[in-house]
Amino acid sequence: MTVQLLSPDGMAKPVPYHHVSIGTGTRQVHVAGQVGRDADGKPVGVDDLPGQVAQALRNTALGLAGAGATFADVVRLRFYVTNWTLDKMDDFLAGVGRVADELGIPQPLPPSSLIGVDVLYAPDVAVEIEADAVLD
Repeated sequence: MTVQLLSPDGMAKPVPYHHVSIGTGTRQVHVAGQVGRDADGKPVGVDDLPGQVAQALRNTALGLAGAGATFADVVRLRFYVTNWTLDKMDDFLAGVGRVADELGIPQPLPPSSLIGVDVLYAPDVAVEIEADAVLD
């Protein structure tokens, strides 16, 4: 196995992600920020945070697949969400849950950061996801 996910004793639980990942491969994959747009660049899930999260994760999966990777190879995820408030957490997690089985996303997630930002590159973009993976 290229990636081992763990949450050592003494670290905060429960959280929807593992605290630590260990990558033992030699090839690194870095997927640039993916957003809730389709292959034609058209917005998906405008004003629908779960829909944008789901589409951005689908796009992330496509980027990983292009490099021969899957979410099983991911050692780190970064989520940027506009106008973040804690009351959006259920919608955010619903978006992850919507595609977790479809995309083979580990539950709990690999080590992840959710970063609230004022704005992303376009007004209709509410979420952007970056992924780092390790392959043998």
